[in-house]
Amino acid sequence: MCLQQFELIAKTVSGLGYELVDVERGERGILRVYIDFTAADAAEKGPITVEDCATVSHQLSHVLTVENVNYERLEISSPGLDRPVRTMADFERFAGCECTVKLKVAMGSAANRKTFTGILQAPQGDKIGLEFESKDGPAQLEFTLADLDKARLVPQVDFKGRKA
Repeated sequence: MCLQQFELIAKTVSGLGYELVDVERGERGILRVYIDFTAADAAEKGPITVEDCATVSHQLSHVLTVENVNYERLEISSPGLDRPVRTMADFERFAGCECTVKLKVAMGSAANRKTFTGILQAPQGDKIGLEFESKDGPAQLEFTLADLDKARLVPQVDFKGRKA
């Protein structure tokens, strides 16, 4: 997907009061758009609903048609419990949450290790911190967005609150 199309989708989604998390092109012409509430609205509004997806789908299908963007089927979805974490704003928003981080090259105290799971620390400048358990006990990893291959939140599911 070209940058202009991504920016067009981002502008449309943000104009409706949502945040664009990701855009994927799938097989057979599927255009998949992941949306979430902005950090300011997320706590108040809760998770993305089917109605939210329908609102974005309706508006985006019109915009994509007018802008002559080629796709066969448009899918709008929430980012899920294992939401990708990509931008500095994401890392700030999810500081204190458990996250799996995969780096482009091995780093840290473990020689050939690229993947770490731990608690995100609030970014300090361009450095992002992750507290994780190593074989020697608690450890700290520092990395930048340039070091990052991908990062996803670790799903937190609580079944204790359910009533039988």
